[in-house]
Amino acid sequence: MRAGVVIDAFTDEQVEAFRRDGFLIVDEELVSERALERLRERYLKLFDGEYETGIRPDEVNWVPGRDPEDRTRQLCNAWRADTLVAAQVLSERIGRLAAQLMGYRGVRILQDNVLWKPPGTKAIGFHQDSSYADYLVPPEMVTCWMSLHDTQPDAGPLELVRGSHEWPKSPPERSQFHAPDDWLAGARAAAPGGTEPETVPVVVKAGGGSFHHGLTWHGSAPNTSGTVARMALVSHFVPVETRFHETNVDVTYSRYRRHGDLSLDESFFPVVWDESGYRTPWLAELPRID
Repeated sequence: MRAGVVIDAFTDEQVEAFRRDGFLIVDEELVSERALERLRERYLKLFDGEYETGIRPDEVNWVPGRDPEDRTRQLCNAWRADTLVAAQVLSERIGRLAAQLMGYRGVRILQDNVLWKPPGTKAIGFHQDSSYADYLVPPEMVTCWMSLHDTQPDAGPLELVRGSHEWPKSPPERSQFHAPDDWLAGARAAAPGGTEPETVPVVVKAGGGSFHHGLTWHGSAPNTSGTVARMALVSHFVPVETRFHETNVDVTYSRYRRHGDLSLDESFFPVVWDESGYRTPWLAELPRID
């Protein structure tokens, strides 16, 4: 990461690269140096079940003593549990950058991921984020992945399959998501003409990261580094006009659908950035992270 370089808008060349490859790796600062240390401290508390707001994340996929130590730790929608996490995943700047890449007039948060991959942890199976969005209209999203540590190829960084956003959408894979033996199986099966997927690791300094299209295949190999832990924070954004599907439901997130109303409530899916200048008002109460 170029120290202190904060990006406010992408160049035409960067947007073209995203639309060609289905992703864009960002060397500039997505997470400030000041926020990095504070977020790492919050991770330790979150995975110990200490929630600043008193509200549990929507999904707690790893609990110490309950789950194997070789599993990647993951929380979903930890922004509800911690205001510092909320400040980062609901960043107006990050939302604006994501919208620019997709050509959206605005974005709102769908979900965050708090990820922690210590040495020895197993893989996350390759998948397409939009495969899990059939309870939404439109069923699509764009993702920003932000690293809280320097990443290296043998520490299980995020890997993206170049050009795979042009492939058809595959059914969601749930049984082989956490700790699969063949983490590339889904992408390999989906690759046109039986070609081997071209994976690109996101190797960046702490505070850097990447953006990827909702149809881009991605996942991560095991962390075989022996010494390097990896923490990452993820924002999944949807177009500002997104609504719930009339009949399709999600076992977790459709709980936020109001009876007789398919709109996404801003208490749970706030507008992060809109070209009109609108932003969900209560976001102004979040702590500063720069």
